[in-house]
Amino acid sequence: MEKEEIDRFILEITGAEKLTYIGTVQSLWSGYGSIERIGLENANYSTVIVKHVQPESGSHPRGWNTDLSHQRKLKSYEVETNWYKNPITNNIMNFARIPKCLGAKKYGNNFLIVMEDLDSSGYRGRKSYVNEIELQACIKWLANFHGYFLSESSSGLWQTGTYWHLETRPDELEQLEEEDLKKAASTIDAKLKNSKFQTLVHGDAKLANFCFSDDGENVAAVDFQYVGGGCGMKDLAYFVGSCFRDEEAEERERHVLNLYFEELFKCLKLLGKSECQEELREDWESLYRVAWADFHRFMKGWSPGHWKLSDYSERVTREVIESLKE
Repeated sequence: MEKEEIDRFILEITGAEKLTYIGTVQSLWSGYGSIERIGLENANYSTVIVKHVQPESGSHPRGWNTDLSHQRKLKSYEVETNWYKNPITNNIMNFARIPKCLGAKKYGNNFLIVMEDLDSSGYRGRKSYVNEIELQACIKWLANFHGYFLSESSSGLWQTGTYWHLETRPDELEQLEEEDLKKAASTIDAKLKNSKFQTLVHGDAKLANFCFSDDGENVAAVDFQYVGGGCGMKDLAYFVGSCFRDEEAEERERHVLNLYFEELFKCLKLLGKSECQEELREDWESLYRVAWADFHRFMKGWSPGHWKLSDYSERVTREVIESLKE
């Protein structure tokens, strides 16, 4: 698709009379395209964000540029396009804020998604660490997201959400040198999949994918390439691991879980889904460390020296492996 055709598409769906390319927000992972900010004249939005995926130029920064990796990324962008085009996303706004999709299209292996600019909507903040207010806002977002989509279908999305789940990561599993973790990987995966309570998970709910209001009390989330079915603890454990290192992650574990379930039950009550609360908490809380070990398994194969492979992470994974033997 030529630039002129892209411009026409943006003008058509926004009703703008003229557009201006303001600048690149960021390049996509592995050189698969870019995210641009576009200025509009005489439209309902003064600016929009355009995610343009052009995967032909991709090369993985850590060397995982295999055909399997390429196909996984292509599917991830197809999933994200499906996510934004699905009417179900319009109804989540009052519970878990996401950017409104103004238009999306696929052409060949390329994708174009035109979205609301969250900066212009009051979510300008990006954080590399969080205070208590910001932590609560993110956890509330996750709890509301999981509560809203509890028992919902993952049709058109990943059947199993998250970018690290076992079925899509055979190469990383093969590279894993820790034999007992390698042997336990399928059992860990099965425990998460076999949870009685399934929802949709964001799939990449790291701190970098949250946008904050100026006061930090409200957040919106972006990047839905790996949204799909799963246990909510996969998002929560991954999010905590993106915010805190080692001792702090351990110290905050109980506080995070209490806060999460408090917000989850508030959401479920509003939605009329409040039956089985205690059973849900018992099931998911027991899987928090299992979810942590699941991500640890991926990281050990993908990037053995990564900072996220902390003593806490190692200890949690050891405990999970031992518990599987009981």
